[in-house]
Amino acid sequence: MPALSRHYRVLAVCRRAEQAAQWRALGARVVWADLDQTDSLRRLAGLAQALLYTAPPPAEGQRDARARRLIAALQYHAMVPQQVVYISTTGVYGDCAGAWVDETRPLNPESARAWRRVDAERAWRDYARRHGASLSILRAPGIYAAERLPLERLRAGTPLALASEDGYSNHIHADDLAGLACAALRRRGGIRVYHAGDDEALATGAWFDALAEHFALPRAPRLPRAQLRQQVSPALWSFLRESRRIDSQRARRELAWPLRYPTVGDFLASLPAAG
Repeated sequence: MPALSRHYRVLAVCRRAEQAAQWRALGARVVWADLDQTDSLRRLAGLAQALLYTAPPPAEGQRDARARRLIAALQYHAMVPQQVVYISTTGVYGDCAGAWVDETRPLNPESARAWRRVDAERAWRDYARRHGASLSILRAPGIYAAERLPLERLRAGTPLALASEDGYSNHIHADDLAGLACAALRRRGGIRVYHAGDDEALATGAWFDALAEHFALPRAPRLPRAQLRQQVSPALWSFLRESRRIDSQRARRELAWPLRYPTVGDFLASLPAAG
């Protein structure tokens, strides 16, 4: 929030009282609206010159009706946001078999969840072209923070793939993602995609083993992939089955935001050890 308030008057779109209280405590002005209620969105038209869009898509379907409702509502006023940042996901690439991925790789969504993100990216691209706006799409891998760690999966003994069959992924701390988003808001001109990831591609099991060691929890059991698929939920399997290593050098060069946590090890080293 301080990185935003130094440059902008911040308006936070909220639909729940607890959200509003948190944003007001940070100094933002609250605007009541619900992305699932078209009539409530009209009040957002003409309010802002810059927009940071972080809302997730709906839980079902292959289109992001939320993003499309907001885009339609913004166009009820002659003044539309000319700086837009949309936080997407690296899931739009699908399974890359552990290959390194940069922003030029063709999209290959393999789940309805990823298709909804692709649809939102397309909607914001159409908006930017129509209005001559600057659009930055930040494709983020696994987002984490101190209060956003998968410790319950370790406590529940949720299995992972054998090390020889494991997939790779990068991560990004929520504070670093926020910093990259603020840097992207200041970018001018055209449409640009950035990977908002850290500097370390980790096997999924290595990430969970590091958490288990730091928090003195049992390590996750390991299973062959064929057996693992039968043991976990379809939603979790859709994450575990995909493997890719994210190259974020474009963001490092062009957004020039120094990461606070270049690796998850840097983050864990900043926390007190268990016990």
